[in-house]
Amino acid sequence: MMASTTSATTAAAAATTKSRGSSSALCPRVAAGGRRRSGVVRCDATGVESQAQAVAKAASVAALEQFKISADRYMKERSTIAVIGLSVHTAPVEMREKLAVAEELWPRAIQELTSLNHIEEAAVLSTCNRMEIYVVALSWNRGIREVVDWMSKKSGIPASELREHLFILRSSDATRHLFEVSAGLDSLVLGEGQILAQVKQVVRSGQNSGGLGKNIDRMFKDAITAGKRVRCETNISSGAVSVSSAAVELALMKLPKSESLSARMLLIGAGKMGKLVIKHLIAKGCKKVVVVNRSVERVDAIRGEMKDIEIVYRPLSEMYEAAAEADVVFTSTASETPLFTKEHAEALPLVSDTMGGARLFVDISVPRNVSACVSEVGAARVYNVDDLKEVVEANKEDRLRKAMEAQTIITEELKRFEAWRDSLETVPTIKKLRSYADRIRASELEKCLQKVGEDALTKKMRRAIEELSTGIVNKLLHGPLQHLRCDGSDSRTLDETLENMHALNRMFSLDTEKAIIEQKIKAKVEKTQN
Repeated sequence: MMASTTSATTAAAAATTKSRGSSSALCPRVAAGGRRRSGVVRCDATGVESQAQAVAKAASVAALEQFKISADRYMKERSTIAVIGLSVHTAPVEMREKLAVAEELWPRAIQELTSLNHIEEAAVLSTCNRMEIYVVALSWNRGIREVVDWMSKKSGIPASELREHLFILRSSDATRHLFEVSAGLDSLVLGEGQILAQVKQVVRSGQNSGGLGKNIDRMFKDAITAGKRVRCETNISSGAVSVSSAAVELALMKLPKSESLSARMLLIGAGKMGKLVIKHLIAKGCKKVVVVNRSVERVDAIRGEMKDIEIVYRPLSEMYEAAAEADVVFTSTASETPLFTKEHAEALPLVSDTMGGARLFVDISVPRNVSACVSEVGAARVYNVDDLKEVVEANKEDRLRKAMEAQTIITEELKRFEAWRDSLETVPTIKKLRSYADRIRASELEKCLQKVGEDALTKKMRRAIEELSTGIVNKLLHGPLQHLRCDGSDSRTLDETLENMHALNRMFSLDTEKAIIEQKIKAKVEKTQN
């Protein structure tokens, strides 16, 4: 398909070049401004513009024709929902940070993904534990290949290396995965609430940018419903911890027990996750924390909310001085480059032996704020989000039991979404069949009125005849349209409904499926050429 389009575009470009050559031959050595000095021959700008428009139109038509030749091939495939991604379960943080997409760049990523030839809709879910791309693909194999190539180009990681860590799911498996993610079932910390807020943000970001398509938008909204139900109807959230609380737990595990509450705590970054770090430090009995942040306003807001701990603000310019005075350094910023390198760590003074003789760096940022080479410094120990597994492995059996309870709700919500999506299959046929019947009704009604004569009918009589014709059509269509219903409210299966749809398409020559594919292809071509 792509090769055909390229050929058509190349041919059009050649035509353009040829046309321009002809224009030059007609107006040799034309002076600036488009006039010949020795005669009346003129290169009219309007004519050139019209010629360019004609060539562009020809290119568009040629490209469309090439695409439409392939329509029969795509009719065999249903537009497929898929997820391509990697997570804390499949890839190390070194790889995840290269693929991470900042929240403010999600709309741009969606725009780039939907401009790919075989991708109709897209959404990006990028967090510290995962980077997942959800798409509706016009063609499964080609669409997946294009997305993987996009990920490779963005991250600089060869596609062959990426594939070793990627997971790829399609149709109901992809939808179920998103519902499980939203419910916190796929999180490093089972049942944690932050992921639900991040799924909500995908929808909010899509609405603000107009980027989410009909299928992806509905799927994410249903995922939010599933996430809420799981938390309300099961006790999965009871005792659940977040990444931030696991980070605090890990730090206290690594400190000498007798000194854990007297350790000097430093937090760099006062965002959502940083705020949660402070909250869990309070829960553990910590009485003081130093917070380094770009602005003091956010720190003041946290100080106003949390009265049970002393919060000392230090500006970003004093970060290394603050680190020199800390035993534990939590980092949680959106910095694209490391804040601490080996040289920085080596320059810091040693911590006391009572604190274990080594400064702890607990980095919960992706991309990482603390370079991996810091671990080479003898007086420093570095932990990142992948190291939190040690904390969350506790009570594994209890967590698995809660996950099984949640799966019942996930299945119910999945059935609702699949029924909604199945119902979309027959909508174009229903519209075309009704339009076809209405055209016949209008045509026959007009013939009848002409025979009777306009003057022979009162307005009331004319309205009665029109209502009669409409009623007949509605009665005749009621049976066929009932057999096109597939919303999960009756026992009719999707296969039976699709058989009925194909039969109606053949009987009335509606050719709905091909028209839909051609419409999608046309939209992709026009978007590419714009």
